[in-house]
Amino acid sequence: MNKIYGRDELKAIVDRLRQEGKTVVFTNGCFDILHAGHTRYLRAARTLGDVLVLALNSDSSVRSLKGGKRPIVPAAERAEVLAALSSVDYVTVFDEPTPLELIEFLRPDVIVKGGDWAEKDIVGGDAVRSWGGRVAVMPEIEGASTTNIIEKVLHVYGTGEGSGGKP
Repeated sequence: MNKIYGRDELKAIVDRLRQEGKTVVFTNGCFDILHAGHTRYLRAARTLGDVLVLALNSDSSVRSLKGGKRPIVPAAERAEVLAALSSVDYVTVFDEPTPLELIEFLRPDVIVKGGDWAEKDIVGGDAVRSWGGRVAVMPEIEGASTTNIIEKVLHVYGTGEGSGGKP
């Protein structure tokens, strides 16, 4: 079953699901190197409704947020890996700096972010509340981050010859 859709196709799916009385949960992020913190977060987010829509930052969007060396994994591959998770029902890629336009387009019932976000700072939170939806913040998983993984790899393997690994 395909889980990766463009925004127009996904809008039709979300509208149908809402007509069926389903609660649509929305989250977004870079998900550059998938780790246990991500999978725990996505499983928890999925429990907040019937369907979890994951909006994935495009490569250019990740670069603007994280810098020129990111993403490590291209968007198409990140989307494929995320779509393979049982907790994720639909994946779409967005190119804008924030997911606000997509949130306003899809009109999810719940928007969720990780504990490193204050509820008042969650992009799209005000919009979701304006149509009767809610905003949820999941607990942060200490030490679980893509940045930590990258730093560990660089520390252990180095970045040049003689580091015990291939550059």
